[in-house]
Amino acid sequence: MPEKSQKHEKPSLERTALALALTENREKENELKKLMLSQNIYCAVTELGGTYSALQPTGKLTHSVISAAINTGAIQKEPKAIHAVVHATLEASNGIFVHTNSNASYALKVGIASDQDWIAIAIFGRSSLHALSEHCRVGLGYMHI
Repeated sequence: MPEKSQKHEKPSLERTALALALTENREKENELKKLMLSQNIYCAVTELGGTYSALQPTGKLTHSVISAAINTGAIQKEPKAIHAVVHATLEASNGIFVHTNSNASYALKVGIASDQDWIAIAIFGRSSLHALSEHCRVGLGYMHI
């Protein structure tokens, strides 16, 4: 039986964004970013925290993600790229802010991966209304630039 040819598969942007959001330290984060850049995947990470009412309705989360994506070169500073980031961030935030209270506190890490045609935004974090009720949440968004 003939061997199948090994074709070079492009890394999954969604998995890369999730992996970045799940890194536990800067060293692992930087290793992954370097590996992905060698495969023409542009990455960024940002972290932020606050209550739901400080993060979502104000746009603080979305602005932080846009800034990280532009400042690291994951996207170009142009309307269609920013539009894609906004929608991917909103899609990812659906997994984070579902069934929540406006007083809930969040500590979030956002992973961003782009091949300049598509962008994936992953958000991982903890939320709680009380220190003894903390639990993890995760969300993922994926959009065409």
